[in-house]
Amino acid sequence: MPRPQPPGTVATNRRARHDYDILETVECGIVLRGTEVKTLRQGKASLQDAYAGIEGDDVILHMQIPEYSHAGYATHEPLRPRKLLLHRDEITRLAQRVRERGLTLVPLRVYFKGQLVKVELGLARGKRAYDKRQAIAERDAGREMARARKASSRTG
Repeated sequence: MPRPQPPGTVATNRRARHDYDILETVECGIVLRGTEVKTLRQGKASLQDAYAGIEGDDVILHMQIPEYSHAGYATHEPLRPRKLLLHRDEITRLAQRVRERGLTLVPLRVYFKGQLVKVELGLARGKRAYDKRQAIAERDAGREMARARKASSRTG
């Protein structure tokens, strides 16, 4: 059974929470073309190989939004870089933290907030292999405990 998503969610990056420790999240807007918004409304987007970076004074998101199926000759390039909309002080703070502490920007979720498309961007530190194994073991132990509680509540 798939995990429940918050309303309006188009795409999530579940792998990011496995590979990174998310220290902080930031909500930002994104500059899109009309056919890109229509494709997102259809629920077609991929954050699988998506990443964000600071280029000059802008935060740029590299992600795949497939071409709109009903577009004629005027369509968008699926892998083009897209500018993220943040306040200047937020950009400088993120740039400073990425530069100093070796952190990275990871897109976590693309969603609609009203009529606007938003991106949840995470400031993250990469996990080591043993951290990933430990997280998997903790998750499995939690599942076992939940199953045991559920079974004991049925019988008792």
